[in-house]
Amino acid sequence: MPSRLPAEPDTLAPDQAFDGAVEHETMLFDRRRTTPSAARSFVAETLTQWSRTERLDDIRLCTSELATNAVLHGAPAGGQVLVRVELHLTVLRIEVHDGGNGTPAKRESRGTTDGGRGLQLVSAVADHWGVMDRQGPGKCVWAAFHHNAVPTC
Repeated sequence: MPSRLPAEPDTLAPDQAFDGAVEHETMLFDRRRTTPSAARSFVAETLTQWSRTERLDDIRLCTSELATNAVLHGAPAGGQVLVRVELHLTVLRIEVHDGGNGTPAKRESRGTTDGGRGLQLVSAVADHWGVMDRQGPGKCVWAAFHHNAVPTC
């Protein structure tokens, strides 16, 4: 886990770049209150099938935060949220796509106010995170986690 909370999204160095996914799964969800929970379950089931559960709690937390942000702030009413899981040789990447405008930014939380901590959590738990444009409207917010090249048993 990173020890600092960067103000800007983190990026992977070129030598850590994605060399083509070894495995990937994608699922499309309607914009609903239940989407974050369904996205967590989808990611957990996918990682369990791939025998890649060594950081499952961290990955589930980040998936939940990114999907919640997409539902609350990204996907327009009647829209959808796409969740993609990519397994690379030493990096696992979770992407959450939505059709909304704007670029998510990590905010400083104020006191005991509810909300505003999602990207702080992602920044603290994921090894890298970022926001990227996509074809068409919207954006992709992603989190990446280093893992062993050999799957857990």
